[in-house]
Amino acid sequence: MFKKILHANDGSEHAFNALSLALQIAKHDHAELHMVSVEERGHPPELAEETAKDAGPIHFNEVLRRGRHMAEQNQVKFQSHVLAGHPVRDVVKLASDLRVDLIVVGASGHSALYDRMMGSRAQRILYLAACPVLVAR
Repeated sequence: MFKKILHANDGSEHAFNALSLALQIAKHDHAELHMVSVEERGHPPELAEETAKDAGPIHFNEVLRRGRHMAEQNQVKFQSHVLAGHPVRDVVKLASDLRVDLIVVGASGHSALYDRMMGSRAQRILYLAACPVLVAR
């Protein structure tokens, strides 16, 4: 049913639970799985050049390693992406650029306070994405 799946991973346990589910679906459907991690950056002018040059922060090295390892164990074709910018906007844009059939995200990430005040990122991705979104607990 699905040919290409995008999983957004912020390094939280909810995200890795969602990755496990994304891997099961990808394996079942013989789909390729893309995983994206977005380093959230502000957009003041003084950060514009830094944001453009500094995608791929050290913070996500362990997330990427763990994701690759899980994909290898499940024998799923896997590609990772690290972006610097706005998590919701960049996940939705990457999904569109890659023309994925499904986005899989965790129910909540690291910031429960942010989720309570602004709404969860998962909810906003669900609202903005052009393809189905699976929110995993």
